[in-house]
Amino acid sequence: MKLVIGSDHGGIHLKEVLKQHLAERGIEVSDAGTYTEESCDYPDIAVKVCREITDGNAERGILVCGTGIGMSMAANKVKGIRAALCGDVFSATMSREHNNANVICLGERVLGPGLALSILDAWLDTEFAGGRHERRVNKIMAIEE
Repeated sequence: MKLVIGSDHGGIHLKEVLKQHLAERGIEVSDAGTYTEESCDYPDIAVKVCREITDGNAERGILVCGTGIGMSMAANKVKGIRAALCGDVFSATMSREHNNANVICLGERVLGPGLALSILDAWLDTEFAGGRHERRVNKIMAIEE
């Protein structure tokens, strides 16, 4: 699986923790920025990450900001993206199993690294269930049209 990750200045420290964890799991990840603690605009990073997915350069994406809220709002504006803001393992699992989320959004200022890693692992390790959920995901995607 190839992933793309990005953060604004408010999520840069958690992004680095997540990248290290992904490397330890042997998962390929590209970093779309930001690379410093200098203030930047989270919508710019969200679009960069999402375009990597919609252009076929990555299968899924990870976005981190202070709360995850802004990133999730921006990401869900990109056609083809189903971004889920997750603050617990159950939500992360369900976002994949039922909603086939292709982006997860996390908040550095609301999650500790341990919980964030558990959430990420659940999201990565859960497959989409399909079936009745496929119909619902298709309805979500049809809203873009």
